[in-house]
Amino acid sequence: MRRLPTAPRRVVSGLLALVLASAAVLLGSTPPAAAHGTLAVSTPAEGATVDTPLTTVELQFTEQVRDDAYFAVTAPGGARVDNGWTHGTPTPLDRPVREYFLVDGVFEPREYATGFPAVVTLAHLPATGRYSVSYLSVASDGETVRGTMSFRYTGPVTKAPAGWQAPTDQPAPALLAAAEQHGTSGSGATPAASPEAAPAPAMTEPPSSSGDGGGGPGWLAWLTGAVALGAAVAALLVLRRRPTTGVPAGRSRPTRPRGDTRRTGTGRRSGASAVPATTTKKPASARKPGGGGVRTSTVTASTANAGRTSTVATSSARVRATSAADRRPSAGVPVGALATTERETPVVDPPDDSAPARTGPENRRGDTRLVLLVGGLVVALLAGFGLGRLGTGEPRTTSTGGPQAAAAGSPVAGAVAGDGHQHPSGTGPHTHPGDGTGQATGTEVSVSGYTLQPVLRTQQAGKALDYRFRIVGPDGQPATRFAVVHEKPLHLIVVGNDLGGYQHLHPTMAPDGTWSVPLTVAKAGDYRVYADFSVTTTDGRQLPLVLGVDHHVPGAYTPAGLPPPQRETTTGPYAVALEGTPTVGVTTPLALRVTRTGGTEPARLDRYLGAYGHLVLIREGDLGLVHVHPEQELVDGAVTFWLTPPSPGRYRAFFDFQVDGEVHTAAYTVTVT
Repeated sequence: MRRLPTAPRRVVSGLLALVLASAAVLLGSTPPAAAHGTLAVSTPAEGATVDTPLTTVELQFTEQVRDDAYFAVTAPGGARVDNGWTHGTPTPLDRPVREYFLVDGVFEPREYATGFPAVVTLAHLPATGRYSVSYLSVASDGETVRGTMSFRYTGPVTKAPAGWQAPTDQPAPALLAAAEQHGTSGSGATPAASPEAAPAPAMTEPPSSSGDGGGGPGWLAWLTGAVALGAAVAALLVLRRRPTTGVPAGRSRPTRPRGDTRRTGTGRRSGASAVPATTTKKPASARKPGGGGVRTSTVTASTANAGRTSTVATSSARVRATSAADRRPSAGVPVGALATTERETPVVDPPDDSAPARTGPENRRGDTRLVLLVGGLVVALLAGFGLGRLGTGEPRTTSTGGPQAAAAGSPVAGAVAGDGHQHPSGTGPHTHPGDGTGQATGTEVSVSGYTLQPVLRTQQAGKALDYRFRIVGPDGQPATRFAVVHEKPLHLIVVGNDLGGYQHLHPTMAPDGTWSVPLTVAKAGDYRVYADFSVTTTDGRQLPLVLGVDHHVPGAYTPAGLPPPQRETTTGPYAVALEGTPTVGVTTPLALRVTRTGGTEPARLDRYLGAYGHLVLIREGDLGLVHVHPEQELVDGAVTFWLTPPSPGRYRAFFDFQVDGEVHTAAYTVTVT
């Protein structure tokens, strides 16, 4: 294997060292995602299909849940069918679960081999379809334990016990207070019984590279690129068979007369005294006309560790290794020092491919260093991948509530204050950071250094206005880098303070960062304008935000009261039924079923903004907003959302859907107790 020349070899070594160091920093600085006390396994399993009647559902956690933990089982159609729960007997897990705890700034693993069951009783199974189990608890370190699991039932329908009524209970106030305390301060409340006390916070699987709004390739894609780089360099080392002292094609160098012994360069210095090189050449008369004769340049260089004399015959590009007797330090050169050499820049003919490779000790050492560097890079990448997979076990749908622990610099770091989206990620329900108890968004005009600045904050009723605004960043300049989320870089929501006059608009941005969209408001009053977007920060992160600003329409204003809660409404030729019971602090399914008025067959929905529907809830009073997105596919013919109401109160829910290219909006009053 032929050694790379000194300069390119140093460049390649430096690049590989940089990649290796970056990989080590990246892998070492990426903490796992918060999930202490998580759901380890369930019976039935997540996503399983059951064809025989069930009387219980068992959820096994890595520590015992609180005595006041909350469980709810939702049947197809939105009705609850749970009938209480009890603690089960701890049992060994088929596959241990590994969690990570932050101890003195270092993440330390802890493996759990015991499951602590919570056994939820089912009163009956009223229909076939998907059943969802929602849970809420607080772990021993104060971490909120919130999530859902689902299974599909295809067996016979069973009847409810005589006199049984569907439960309407809500989570205990102490449980909600403990979950909210973690969501606002990061500290916990009264610990539950657990196998052993654990330092906080606990962690499980490393974060995935997926995220809403994009944000470029994740760490796995970056490491894949690094592997490709290492493989390319390794291939270069293996396949290289030609010396690098030849003149590249298409280039020529000036020649000197034979016998000219002028030196035109200096070698590398290491602090030792210089030892001149000896150069000999044939006389100019020996050169053929046009400079095509045989040219020989002999260069003698002395080094402390491997002094040698090499004769380069440029006509054949042969390199002859020096004899053992020549491998001595030159007189006057201190041991261990590299002497400075001065030599003429070689002028050579194109190399001969038959030239043998140099295999001296120095060459082997250089190649060995490169091979070790590439090997170290590969080992680091494999170790990082293995760390990311530790304790992942079987796929399961879990989540923690409140502002989830976010690594500094991660895509969700800093997004807690402003993200009002809730939607599933992959196959399971998921809520963004910031969706915890009491944290609806859009109530502030400035969050995380970004400010919504409208050009005008008033307009006449019934008259169109070119509504213009900017998103000004922490540097005082308009932001211009936005991620496309659900097919648009920014969603503009307009609603009256009385929760009427809802509009969902999509403005366009000019190169200077000014957004504009036609806006017509039908009646006088005060309105709230929400800008819902994901901005790309200066360090490349995707930061999801919802900012809100007031908008005034002068004139006589009579606020309209909220309509009473209802389970079905109409919009155009369609009837839309709402199924499910939103519960404060708990992630529960909310299904909307669209049919033609007077019919029973589901309407054929189009995808609108990348999904079968979008749901916006605005809280009465402070106008806090929660923007929810559905599962990617219909569930039993309905558009299904996973909603975690941030607080009790009355909300106005607006459901956007599209049929035959036309967008419709169904509105509901929802009371969360």
